[in-house]
Amino acid sequence: MEPISLRTPLALLLISLSVIAAVWWWLATPVMLARAPIDPNAKLQCVSYTPFRGAQTPLDPTTQIPLEQIEQDLTDLAKVTDCVRTYSIENGLDQVPAVAAKVGLKVMQGIWLGSNRFKNLQQIAIAVRLAKEYPGVITSMIVGNEVLLRGEMTTADLAANIRAVKAQTEVPVTYADVWEYWLKNREIYDAVDFVTIHILPYWEDMPVKAKFAAAHVNDIRQRMAVAFPGKEILIGETGWPSTGRMREGALPSRTNQARIVSEILDLAKREGFRVNLIEAYDQPWKRQLEGTVGGYWGLFDSVKRQVKYPPGVAISNYPAWKLYMGSGMALSTVTLLVAWLTQRRRPWTPRPAAWIAVGICATTAGALLGIAADKMYYESYGIGGWLQWGALLAAAIASPLLIAHALIAGRSLPTFLELLGPRDYRGKGVLAALLAIVLAVTVVIAAETALGFTFDPRYRDFPYTSLTMAVVPFALLTMLNRPKEGVRPIAETVFAGVLTLAALYTIYNEGTINWQSDWTCVMYLLLAATLWRARAAQSPE
Repeated sequence: MEPISLRTPLALLLISLSVIAAVWWWLATPVMLARAPIDPNAKLQCVSYTPFRGAQTPLDPTTQIPLEQIEQDLTDLAKVTDCVRTYSIENGLDQVPAVAAKVGLKVMQGIWLGSNRFKNLQQIAIAVRLAKEYPGVITSMIVGNEVLLRGEMTTADLAANIRAVKAQTEVPVTYADVWEYWLKNREIYDAVDFVTIHILPYWEDMPVKAKFAAAHVNDIRQRMAVAFPGKEILIGETGWPSTGRMREGALPSRTNQARIVSEILDLAKREGFRVNLIEAYDQPWKRQLEGTVGGYWGLFDSVKRQVKYPPGVAISNYPAWKLYMGSGMALSTVTLLVAWLTQRRRPWTPRPAAWIAVGICATTAGALLGIAADKMYYESYGIGGWLQWGALLAAAIASPLLIAHALIAGRSLPTFLELLGPRDYRGKGVLAALLAIVLAVTVVIAAETALGFTFDPRYRDFPYTSLTMAVVPFALLTMLNRPKEGVRPIAETVFAGVLTLAALYTIYNEGTINWQSDWTCVMYLLLAATLWRARAAQSPE
């Protein structure tokens, strides 16, 4: 039997490595666009500029951006755009016009309005002063950004502020908000010199798929031109996120972002309308308000300050795919090696079904490891986020290794009683305890995320890859090595019920076209079924 026992894992390893290679060949296939978002021969019309890096955030009123940082950013941006749009004069942003004058940029000067009337007057006074000091640099004043959307000001107060700014400056004055709020507040049209609308297909109430995003932007622009004739319609914000959770059929990705930006710019050139892209640099601080997706709308990354899509370079959703593929192949190999070493220490030959299950565990974990690591890197925010997603990824890596041993050794999936219950249920070995810990970590994080999608889902990411790596091995072990006797544990039963109800609600709430949601919910249901089938047997005296 020795040659057979060696041939089986070797055959499974070859199959597993082939599948992993095929998956990454499919996932990492680069896309070469006919028109790169950043064209060295045609500068962008304008991009939104907020300078915050790392832990810097405008949510902290003490944050002050140094002049050198703004100079570095605007010097780089002057190479790719003719104009920048700002949103405020706070946190050191009042330095932007002076730097823009040096590097040859125009500025659409933003004035941030809110519910604090005194602060509004301060913002207006400083912005008006800057417009007078830099008349050739500041080309327009944007009085308020989505203040109606946020409900922080009445239409009458906003119109009064706009007219107050117009009375003190000679540059054109506008207001910026999502397009629906212009239709709801038509009286603002009379107060402005031109209409500035935000069209963000990803954030629409009915999210738009990436392939229809550019057409959606053009349709809304034409609709607004009919609704507000006689004045220019400026698209003050449009773009697409490169990372984050899916909304219905709208999928954030590097290739989708590059394609949509390219298509919108091409459309603007052909149709002859002005467009401002959101945004120049990724803004990590926005993740506190909008989740992962909020931090990745930039054309430049926030760390290296490098353009995401250099002209002439093919675009891949996974630039580090070779590392990911190699890591996945290594995990698959180690998983099968653990199973083979376990068999060599046992006097029997495991069932073929056990080896097939090991192969499935190894292949699933190997194919998804790179995606899970990529998601953890981009979706972990703050200490809590890194601990949560790091713990889930660690459990996802440990699960196939421990399950491979249990499958070949003929052991069943441990219950929480074996980890935390009375002494009569304990004493089944270190590996059983480790597997129980991995199961507990997976279940707790799965339940937390499932409840999050039930009560506060808008900005949450779907942990489908790490969850799959952990849950599939659990399910296979329960299917093949389920105890014939024992009591159904209460904790597992409660978690199974929570996961089932949350999964069914999430499917209803997110819709079936969101494959990230569907995949995650399938894993919740599979984990629930696994927990429901769990049985705890007392250890012999």
